[in-house]
Amino acid sequence: MAAPLIQLNDIALTFGGAALLDGVDLAVGAGERICLVGRNGSGKSTLLKIAAGLVEPDRGHRFVQPGALVRYLAQEPDLSGHATTLDYVEAGLADSGDVHLARMLLDEVGLDGASDPMQLSGGEARRAALAHALASEPEILLLDEPTNHLDLPTIEWLEGRLQQSRAAMVIISHDRRFLETLSRITVWLDRGRARRVELPFGKFEAWRDQELADEEMQLHKLDRKIVAEEHWVHGGVTGRRKRNVRRMAELAKMRQARRDHRAVQGNASLSVAEAETSSTLVLEAKGVSKSFGDRPIVSNVSLRLMRGDRLGIVGPNGSGKTTLISLLTGLLAPDAGEIRMGANVEMAALDQGRESLDPAWTLSEALTRGRGDTVSIGGERKHVIAYMKDFLFAPEQRLTPISALSGGERGRLMLARALATPSNLLVLDEPTNDLDLETLDVLEEVLADYKGTVLLISHDRDFLDRVVTSVIVPEGDGRWTEYAGGYADMIAQRGGDLARRQPGGKSPTAQTPPKEKPSAADVPSARRRLSFKDKHALETLPGEIAALEAKQAALAKTLDAPDLYTRDRATFSKVSDELAEVQAALAAAEERWLELEILRSEIEG
Repeated sequence: MAAPLIQLNDIALTFGGAALLDGVDLAVGAGERICLVGRNGSGKSTLLKIAAGLVEPDRGHRFVQPGALVRYLAQEPDLSGHATTLDYVEAGLADSGDVHLARMLLDEVGLDGASDPMQLSGGEARRAALAHALASEPEILLLDEPTNHLDLPTIEWLEGRLQQSRAAMVIISHDRRFLETLSRITVWLDRGRARRVELPFGKFEAWRDQELADEEMQLHKLDRKIVAEEHWVHGGVTGRRKRNVRRMAELAKMRQARRDHRAVQGNASLSVAEAETSSTLVLEAKGVSKSFGDRPIVSNVSLRLMRGDRLGIVGPNGSGKTTLISLLTGLLAPDAGEIRMGANVEMAALDQGRESLDPAWTLSEALTRGRGDTVSIGGERKHVIAYMKDFLFAPEQRLTPISALSGGERGRLMLARALATPSNLLVLDEPTNDLDLETLDVLEEVLADYKGTVLLISHDRDFLDRVVTSVIVPEGDGRWTEYAGGYADMIAQRGGDLARRQPGGKSPTAQTPPKEKPSAADVPSARRRLSFKDKHALETLPGEIAALEAKQAALAKTLDAPDLYTRDRATFSKVSDELAEVQAALAAAEERWLELEILRSEIEG
């Protein structure tokens, strides 16, 4: 077996008197795709920084294969010290790096290389940092929350890029779909220890739940054994105890093991303060339009939101999602059209930018809004410390200023504030930002039980599929279309993913921008007929598509072999190239069949 490209041995680190990492081992082999998972605060980001050589542990050893190039993507990338975005990306190139690749990556993520990197938005900075990390084609990629602040088209572009990469990867992410797509191995960081599981993330959670259940059973058995032994001790005479020194020593060991056991961190206990039931019609938009300058953001949009609906708003950054939600909730007046709210609608909102938080507030002040020591939940008063515990805050954090909280802690705080407000309409703008997977699970359950209506913006595909009943997406020129079901249902109905378009029709996330299909009105009636060739293609294409899908699956299975790259690089390259060709052929066949099927439907009426 080939030596790992990067290896951490017996890593230990203590923060604030508590062991964050205690004897952690991590080995990353060539071509391995590892997801690093664990609760917020478990030390995932710290371990990745140690692997990148940015943090020195209290104990342990770090080894990197000589000549192996490591690239680290931080949660908050530093773009300072560079005149242009292109300069920043080119700074990530190795000595033999391809300058053309740097420019191509910038183009693919939709950035202007001449722009000032310090003027980029959070999403733009993240895209520039991704181009910086990928441009050098490193042997090892260490990615900390790579999908943060990215829109769905960019997330899907990144997935494709990483799938094609031969680099070894360690990925931290709270995006389930992203981890399921890319990971082959899972490393679970839990209570200071790391456990490597030869399973992709899609199979990891079931394994973890079983492990925790077994641990709980073993702990229960230990408790019962301690009780039995203590009963024996108290029921015996002094001489009996002296004759059973070994048994007493075993009891002492069991007691010590019980004291040393670190309990699993509990889940957040989320609940929604619900107001009185609203009318059946929550809101209605009729012919609503909004433009900024000569750019239409919303054009003649009509929709109805009924009680109990869960509407997801998705689309590329800059497509007008926040504008649309502001129009629907009355925060922004339309240029034309009408917004009508139903009766008895009470709204609670969670904003993406967390702008309603004053950094000078303490955690307690933010939850109580400076009014005493209690929080009202559903008409009942609850002490602020008890409410803090529901959202996994320690009592000693009561006086912690907001400015000192982590991103995940601020996310939980905003949720706590929004859910404490009595409502029958929840408006959530990127509610999943910075939340760990376990808290996301609880939030999904809470929203499922919520009797009111939910209006949300999200780039988390798995969260959308689990929560929403319909999805509305931009189609360009201010047009919006609503689709029944979740994100996956919308993709199936559209016949393709979302595309981020720039002025002039350019789509930087795609190698070849999709051609606009002519409408039926644009096609002359004389041409609206199926030729013999078209009919033949309609009959044969399904079989070709099935054959290509089978070939794609077989090639993908070959590449899934974890040691293929190290064992036979030539075969790996050949199969990778063949897979790319098959995927392109499959996409072309599906597109051709769809065009012919649409034409056939139009002709047959």
